[in-house]
Amino acid sequence: MQHKCKVTVLRKELYPDLQEQYLADPKSGPCPFYEVGQEFLFERYGKKDDFWREGNGTQCSEAWDCISRYIYTALQGGSIMRGWTNDEKIMIACCNDGTRPVIFKIERIDYKVLYIKGIRTREDREKIVAALKKPKAVQDAFFNLEEGFAEVILKKDIPDELLHALVGECGNYTISRID
Repeated sequence: MQHKCKVTVLRKELYPDLQEQYLADPKSGPCPFYEVGQEFLFERYGKKDDFWREGNGTQCSEAWDCISRYIYTALQGGSIMRGWTNDEKIMIACCNDGTRPVIFKIERIDYKVLYIKGIRTREDREKIVAALKKPKAVQDAFFNLEEGFAEVILKKDIPDELLHALVGECGNYTISRID
């Protein structure tokens, strides 16, 4: 099984009284770097490795200092915050700017990568994706055309044998490898 990490900006807080009292620019306002609802997806599979160098420049250095440990844990498949949150795959964290903190939701996304032989057309891919989406444990499935594999996003783990059976039911296709 592989893992991605999605970071969502939930809130931007502002404490003007603290800015007025302590900052060189007492009217600096809310964080200019992030917007509520922004999402960042971090991956470390195939040609992708988005973790290094502050998310390849997508993150403020102060925020990165606070959230990178959780992103790294998620990318390695670990429990982001076991016993603290009601889902060990999710963490709520914030940057360390005391006058304008940004609140993040950090989620581990579990998935399997399938290398499938025998696919020749778009219709072949669509048929296989539809079959892979059938189990309740599957959140989504799609093909990464650039790298030549299918990704099955999981709500919970499923046996590789089930994936082999689902693909086999679609016709003359075989899974050569599952990561």
